[in-house]
Amino acid sequence: MAVELETAANELKKVKVAGDFFLEPDEALGRIESALLGAGTRDAASTLAKRIERALEPSDTLVGFDPLAVAMAVRRALGKSSTWDDHRFTLIEDQSRDPYTQMALDQVYAEELAAGRRGPTLRIWQWASNAVIIGSYQSWSNEVDHQAAALNDVTVVRRVSGGGAMFVEPGNTITYSLVVPESLVDSMSFVDSYAFLDAWCVGALRSLGIDATYLPINDIASPAGKIAGAAQKRFADGPVLHHVTMAYDIDANKMLQVLRIGREKLSDKGTKSAAKRVDPLRSQTGLSREAIVEAFIRHFESRYSLDRSAPTPEELGRADELVRSKFASPAWLHRVP
Repeated sequence: MAVELETAANELKKVKVAGDFFLEPDEALGRIESALLGAGTRDAASTLAKRIERALEPSDTLVGFDPLAVAMAVRRALGKSSTWDDHRFTLIEDQSRDPYTQMALDQVYAEELAAGRRGPTLRIWQWASNAVIIGSYQSWSNEVDHQAAALNDVTVVRRVSGGGAMFVEPGNTITYSLVVPESLVDSMSFVDSYAFLDAWCVGALRSLGIDATYLPINDIASPAGKIAGAAQKRFADGPVLHHVTMAYDIDANKMLQVLRIGREKLSDKGTKSAAKRVDPLRSQTGLSREAIVEAFIRHFESRYSLDRSAPTPEELGRADELVRSKFASPAWLHRVP
């Protein structure tokens, strides 16, 4: 669908809608276009869609599109909305790094996108040590058994996004981050944006023979069990950080020692083994972690434009600064005691 616009004084003054859709009767197109005249150039897609819905007659038939699709096309014509194909992504290839630095790098690439120094990025993480990553608003003491964490050499870190705690080990986890402009999820609710940004991952899993599906609000699963959990942060200056952690393998006993919430969830569901709640990619595919990561990269590259890069010295320096000033500081780690 394509929309041509003329604007003045922050309002839509002329609107022409075209595309390979079906619409009956012909007069309905005029009603759609007229409904948008006078709309604000800053109006959300939902607001524009409601204007169209009010203007349509009960007998009007839209096939292959709906009022929201028109509204999104208007937002795209205004430069407020974009699609995957409007962007060229960069795969950040990097070595294993400690948990504090990985938290900091997520923020660094959001800052780089906001400053225009980088475009949208895909970063697949490698963890250098055991860690528990708690959500931005979770209680440190409620989530983690500190004695068990120390005994198992587990570093506890806090991420910038919300959501629940995760237990990770080097080699047993596949974690990736997408940093995208707000325009890519323009006017989407958080639930809708999770599904939208996870769609390529679900496709990659299916290409490996896994019957993967998205489960609202932030899980990816198969009939065998949960595969991954996602979290998201929308920064005030525009970037959206969406990161996903997938279990390649799992030491369920160690996880249950360290995570208090893990015990509660299993008890609530009457489940005796964490393996019944999480089914790792190793058992579902029989592939090495490296082979799965490469399959994910190939799948992403088959759908979208993808260049390859590495962290710059400036980006690593900024990450070190953020580790010292924020991510390793008691004030951040214990912001919710």
